[in-house]
Amino acid sequence: MAEDNRADEFLIRESIVRVKLKAEVHIVRDGEKAIRFFEQADTDESAPCPSLVILDLNLPKKHGREVLLQLRQSRRCAGALVLIVTSSDLERDRTEMKQLGAHDYFCKPSKYEDYMKLGDVVKRLLEGRPEEGSL
Repeated sequence: MAEDNRADEFLIRESIVRVKLKAEVHIVRDGEKAIRFFEQADTDESAPCPSLVILDLNLPKKHGREVLLQLRQSRRCAGALVLIVTSSDLERDRTEMKQLGAHDYFCKPSKYEDYMKLGDVVKRLLEGRPEEGSL
């Protein structure tokens, strides 16, 4: 998970727990650290390579777009699923993320119950059903 807001991190984790997914979650708080995470996986075979990347677009140091571009160039992690979780609901952001290889897009809602729907999206992606997405 690449997320700089601790409240959003908590809600994302909560949504995953709610759908009873057992997942090892690694968190980076800015775009540079996210890129270094993928670079580490490329240089160290024992380093984790994610099955799913939950990516905020508005990260400090490097925008989510740059992180996604770097991920798609990774030797080991290029095939990871990507779920954009962001406050932006702009159509151009959705279109661009789809073109760059994101599998789904979730706009951060203001209501707790709406945020908990994210767990269903994560579960669906991990179960191999990305075609139902909102991109």
